[in-house]
Parts: sequence; structure tokens; C-alpha cells
Amino acid sequence: MVYMSKFEESKWKNKQSALEFIENADMYILERQRLFAIMKSLYNHFLADNNQTIKVLELGCGDGRVTHELLKVDANLEGTLIDGSSEMIENAKNRLKSYPGLKFIQTTFQELVNIDLLSKNFDFVVSSLAIHHLQEDEKKILFEYIYNHLNPKGFFLNIDVVLAPTESLENWYLKLWKEWIIENETRTNQLESFKNIPDQYKNNLDNNPDKLENQLKLLKSAGFNNVDCYYKYGIFSIYGGQK
Repeated sequence: MVYMSKFEESKWKNKQSALEFIENADMYILERQRLFAIMKSLYNHFLADNNQTIKVLELGCGDGRVTHELLKVDANLEGTLIDGSSEMIENAKNRLKSYPGLKFIQTTFQELVNIDLLSKNFDFVVSSLAIHHLQEDEKKILFEYIYNHLNPKGFFLNIDVVLAPTESLENWYLKLWKEWIIENETRTNQLESFKNIPDQYKNNLDNNPDKLENQLKLLKSAGFNNVDCYYKYGIFSIYGGQK
């Protein structure tokens, strides 16, 4: 049996942690709107002009924000959303209740890979801030699984945090992130501060970020083409590839 990190032991199984992430994500995910804009640009450029219904899979969907952003540019997409948290799935259903054609699956990455719960392939597989919880060998397995469930010319895009190549750069990137949070809070007159989030991220044993270079190599070894980092700001990056 393929081993994947145990979701049940992570903080995402905790209802309160899940709700706190949903409510405050825009305040502490660095340049979140720009990350979404780049994702939608890639979607429009490579997929949306083929005059066919695009089949989208979101891995680790949380409250469905990523799929919601895609629906703003393509309301006709056929979406499947997966998350290990029942609380997140319910919040995603609530957010996307105006789009009755979507499919929701509560499952962990472990169950997804081992049992293969997907009965079809997809044109676009996207994930946001979920895959960094896996170990490197687990990422390799997941990337290969994603590749095998993509249609020809389909794209995989991962919005995630990565490990800097050196400790000195990692420390600066975390400082840069904290400075952005403070600037964002000042600009929006936010009363509650999230400036400690970077420190919490660094000390959270659930997080297993890997170097960007290593993950691009894993994508290439899985068979992906057009592999690259499409955007990077400190530890936050967008990377992926095409089948």
C-alpha cells in the first residue's frame, strides 16, 4: 500500500482550525488575488478557447475559493472538488451553491491514490496550499497520479509554498511575508493581527515544503511538459506542467 501523510493527525481535521483559515486567508496569504489572477490567465490561455466544457479537479479544495474564481471566468466548467475535511466540504458546498452541477468528494490524498476514486480524466487539475503537507516521495506519487488523470494537453497547476534553497533566503522570505501582512493590515485597518502566521508556519510540523527545483524535477520525471515556475514571491509560488 502506498503511504501518504495521515490527514487525521493534522490540524485540518480540527473544525476550528479549518474555520479560522477560511475567515482570514485573504489577510495572510501573500498576494492571494495576484495568485488567482495568474491562475485564471493560464486557464484562459491554454484551456478556455477550445469550445469544449472544461473538466476541472481541485485537490484540497478548502472552502472552494479556487473553483469559485475559475467559475468567474468559465461558468460552464465541470468541476470536481476534493478535500479530507467534512467541514471544508460543507463550506465549499455553501460557497458554490449557485452552481448545482459540481461534484464534491470527501477523501484524503492517501485514499485518492490508493483506491483511485476518480472515474474520469480532467483538463485542469489545480491545488492551493495543500500539497506542501506531503513528503517528497508522496509528492512524486501524487504528481504521477495527476498526470495519469489528465487529458492530452491538460494542465496541472499548484499554488503553494516552497522551501528556499538556503536558510538565509528562507529567513528573509519569511520576514518578507510578515512585512506584507503588516502592510496589508495597515492598509485595510485590520484590528486583529496575523503577523505571527509566518512563525507558526515555520514551526508547524504538518508542513513539509520542498525546494522548488526538486518539485519541478518531479513533474518532469512524471512526464509533464511546459514545466516551470510561473510566479514566485518569497516562499509562495505557482508551478506546474502540461500533459
